[in-house]
Amino acid sequence: MRHAQDGAAAAMNAASRVLVARGRNEPQELENPDVSWGQRARDGVWVPTKDGQRIHIAIDATAADTVAQVLRPSLRVFVGVDVDTDIVAQTTAGGVRLLTVIHGADAPTDFRFPLSLTDGLDLESMPSGGYDVVHTRFGATVGRLYNPWASDAMYRQVKADYALEGQVITMRVQHEGAYYPVVADPHYSR
Repeated sequence: MRHAQDGAAAAMNAASRVLVARGRNEPQELENPDVSWGQRARDGVWVPTKDGQRIHIAIDATAADTVAQVLRPSLRVFVGVDVDTDIVAQTTAGGVRLLTVIHGADAPTDFRFPLSLTDGLDLESMPSGGYDVVHTRFGATVGRLYNPWASDAMYRQVKADYALEGQVITMRVQHEGAYYPVVADPHYSR
């Protein structure tokens, strides 16, 4: 088993390399006082919507009781949330990124993120493959879970998409045959 400190460093290095290769169109890590993190992966994060409400995004994994290593207020790492899997969680100006770092072929291909929406909000599927958080009374989009992307260690695209079951978003990453580590990016923004 990897030491937690080494695991955090490996996850951060993998995520950083891929983000740098993807360029400056990626949302930047930034402190956001409207975002509140739980201590464990299962506790997840509470993020704002454009209309001042909050939604909750949890991490449903084999080791969901994993405690975050807080590197700075806007960055935490959940080491070993599943087999060969870490999550680098970043706060951004408009929300959060849950960079899922897949270290090997034994890692799962499905990653579950249960959502809790306040009354009056619902999820609406978008043609891009993402989901909008919609205010049901007014029809306004108040948040967005962007279509996920994934990239392997050779900076090749890896197929990633979402499936929705009730209030659970499942990110599916087809990483078979990829060069590890693979980084996949669920990203929410208001």
